[in-house]
Amino acid sequence: MSKFNTRYASSPTSVKTLNTQELRDEFLIQNVMKTDELIWTYSHYDRFMVAGVVPVKKSIALETIDPLKADFFLARRELGIINIGGKGTVTVDGSIYELDHKEALYVGLGNQVVIFSSKSSNNPAQFYLNSTPAHKAFPTKKIGSNDVEVIELGAPETANARTLRKYIVNSVVDVCQLQMGMTTIKTGSSWNTMPAHVHDRRMEVYFYFEVPEDQAVCHFMGQPQETRHIWMANGEAVISPPWSIHSGSGTSNYSFIWGMAGENLDYGDMDVCKINELR
Repeated sequence: MSKFNTRYASSPTSVKTLNTQELRDEFLIQNVMKTDELIWTYSHYDRFMVAGVVPVKKSIALETIDPLKADFFLARRELGIINIGGKGTVTVDGSIYELDHKEALYVGLGNQVVIFSSKSSNNPAQFYLNSTPAHKAFPTKKIGSNDVEVIELGAPETANARTLRKYIVNSVVDVCQLQMGMTTIKTGSSWNTMPAHVHDRRMEVYFYFEVPEDQAVCHFMGQPQETRHIWMANGEAVISPPWSIHSGSGTSNYSFIWGMAGENLDYGDMDVCKINELR
């Protein structure tokens, strides 16, 4: 079985009492990308799961974890994969899918054998994984660079010019509840997801990457009238509860992968928070 750690759900009232380290322990996921190892973070917010794997010396198989009480990982789940490294392959029940840099794969419920491999150990694949419970089996589908939906957002004047790419959304691929995409902040801008919003129907996880080694991203969370912040480095993820905003500002430009799960598949379902009303 794969290794895992568990994060339990917290109320906004209890989060107000947390100090800096307690806040980080509750929501921050560090060292997501593991070389030749796959360690899941199992969140009790919508049973959302997060992991990363970098196959270098060997291929890595997707194994179940004890909390699932299932013979194989995808017995009651679906899986989203985005490769942010070199070329790699994902083998799903004998079918081989090649994933280049910033290509994705959706793997549906019921698939039993999933194996992650790199084309080259000198430039290994870096597979970022999100998984959610599923109620129906949909076909496995690769989402290449030409398949994504691209949206340009923000402006240099408000320091939030960015490119958003939708990979695993219901307008691109049939899914039960998982949604994944990528946002890249343009040079000279720093803010993501601003104006901030909440969506009580869905939780979300942000995975920050392409953050220079000597730079950082300040991720903002909490209720709109009582926000908190977590300083984050490259290759770290953060859990966002349904009641929390999820926004960030970097000391340089950067990218992040967003993953969502919850009540619906309406990407635009959000309650926008006015910037001048944030506290």
